[in-house]
Amino acid sequence: MEMIKILAIQNLSKQFSNVKALHNVSFNAHSGRILGLIGQNGAGKSTTFHSILKFIEYNGVIEWNGEPIASSTFDQIGYLPEERSLMTDLTVQKQITYFAQLKSRPVKWTTARIDQWMRKFEVKGTRRDKIKSLSKGNQQKVQLICTLIHEPQLIILDEPFSGLDPVNADLLKQAILDAKQGGATIIFSSHNMANVEDICDDLVMLRNGEVVLNGPVQDVRNQFGKNELFVTTPMAPDELSTLPGVLAVTQRGNNRYKLKLNTPAAGPELFKLISHGEYIEEFSQQPPSLDEIFREKVGEIHA
Repeated sequence: MEMIKILAIQNLSKQFSNVKALHNVSFNAHSGRILGLIGQNGAGKSTTFHSILKFIEYNGVIEWNGEPIASSTFDQIGYLPEERSLMTDLTVQKQITYFAQLKSRPVKWTTARIDQWMRKFEVKGTRRDKIKSLSKGNQQKVQLICTLIHEPQLIILDEPFSGLDPVNADLLKQAILDAKQGGATIIFSSHNMANVEDICDDLVMLRNGEVVLNGPVQDVRNQFGKNELFVTTPMAPDELSTLPGVLAVTQRGNNRYKLKLNTPAAGPELFKLISHGEYIEEFSQQPPSLDEIFREKVGEIHA
């Protein structure tokens, strides 16, 4: 059986002058799983990535597959920085082969795969086009190809969905899921909690350089209780707000509501009162979304 590759981070700390960017950050990222690293601006996400990649000095332990990350390890890493950087006077092919050579992939090996990757990301252009002739969206796709074409086993994506429209974001999501299926260990940061909730297996939330949440996505959500009820009913909002256990009512559309409950235990009785024992199109009791959890945890800073 193939050994499971793990990125293990223990007690990672980093200080810039008087700013404590990271303080005893610890978490693991596993092969075949996607981990979302989330937090407010300045929480320490990019500093964590830069520590893994040894762009900066740090205190603590970072290991890949049980060993310290060495120069040979970087051939197995694909990194997409938040600040995109392409040499725009190069052709698409030269740009991609250049980055792949830095990861020890021969030019011939990479060249044979470029057209396949351009089709995968639906790049509008050819391998002979200069980067500067492409639209910003297509330039971003080329950078994603540079990140993934050498088939890395550890993939670090810093705000990969930034600037992508929904169609191209879906193409990237599929590429991430394909890499997961291939056994890669994937970490990405995003301010869009819907993306995190959509594809992540695990998450780590940083706040002011410290871990405040860590675990499988559904387990993290369940910690906050199933206090939200999504229903479709002809009942009026005023009527719904008077039902036992209902703290607040939010209209989501025609006859569609989200009810905030004071306790998950209110659910069964509300089902009886709303359905009247008949078919009901929607009745779903859920924990809060990651977006709501994020706002709550970040909001604690100002409480």
